[in-house]
Amino acid sequence: MMAERVVESGKTTNGGEAEKSLKDKGNEFFKAGNYLKAAALYTQAIKLDPSNATLYSNRAAAFLSLVKLSKALADADTTIKLNPQWEKGYFRKGCVLEAMEKYEDALAAFEMALQYNPQSTEVSRKIKRLGQLQKEKQRAQELENLRSNVDMAKHLESFKSEMSENYGTEECWKEVFSFVVETMETAVKAWHETSKVDTRVYFLLDKEKTQTDKYAPAVNIDKAFESPHTHSNCFTYLRQYAEESLSKAACLVSAKSSISYPQVWKGQGSRKWKLGLNDGIFVQFESPSIRKVWFIPSSKEKGQTLCRDPQALDIGAHEILPRIFKEQSKSS
Repeated sequence: MMAERVVESGKTTNGGEAEKSLKDKGNEFFKAGNYLKAAALYTQAIKLDPSNATLYSNRAAAFLSLVKLSKALADADTTIKLNPQWEKGYFRKGCVLEAMEKYEDALAAFEMALQYNPQSTEVSRKIKRLGQLQKEKQRAQELENLRSNVDMAKHLESFKSEMSENYGTEECWKEVFSFVVETMETAVKAWHETSKVDTRVYFLLDKEKTQTDKYAPAVNIDKAFESPHTHSNCFTYLRQYAEESLSKAACLVSAKSSISYPQVWKGQGSRKWKLGLNDGIFVQFESPSIRKVWFIPSSKEKGQTLCRDPQALDIGAHEILPRIFKEQSKSS
């Protein structure tokens, strides 16, 4: 850690020449970068003159440079206690709190220092810097909260309403809705951790009718989007799988960067893509009565991968796979 501009020469009070000599030697060692020796000399001087605020201020600077933050903070507080109208004690305290990343408290200390010395450009620079650091810390915390607290349901209210209208019973549509939300959230969490997702189709199997020893709830389709040929073969297989497994619904999950065909983001006119060039996650929902497709954009901020809110797309313009289930107007 770089040392703050430092030590005060100060005036001796009643410690005499011995205290002055120890302090001056401490200042020399501090300027030479030997903070441990400097702190030891200031400590000896304090024993001779325990009410000298300058000595505590200087030792606080030495402790700060040694990253002994608790000791530095205690000396800064003692400096303030001994001389509450001297801005240096507040400045020292602000520097220590900044090193502790307690930016709000540090800012308050620097503002107190400025009250006692309004002409200090050094303190003014600190206040400006701390204000920026505090904003950056708050934004970093916001990003972490967004990454940790993934809640897709709140973005799918219109889809929930459509589900309740098209499915016969509340139990039925809630099961399907929960399936979609869970699939999305699992994909987003994986993306936040690894910046990738497995290209899969997840099936909502019928708990009573599906032969679960024969049909799995997820099918890897990582080769499906390599070409029109692999795409066609995959679609045919999935349609047969959905029918034979007696699935109620399905969700395709794929990274945009994993799709060579069809590149639905390259359309024109009504098919024109409006969500930028960034990578992200496609989620396509398939059921006998409802089909939906969303794109979840991804971006980088402060070195962190962050998924944005899911954007509903026109299934007719941006479907990743053709219809998997045989169409019916309303589920019973």
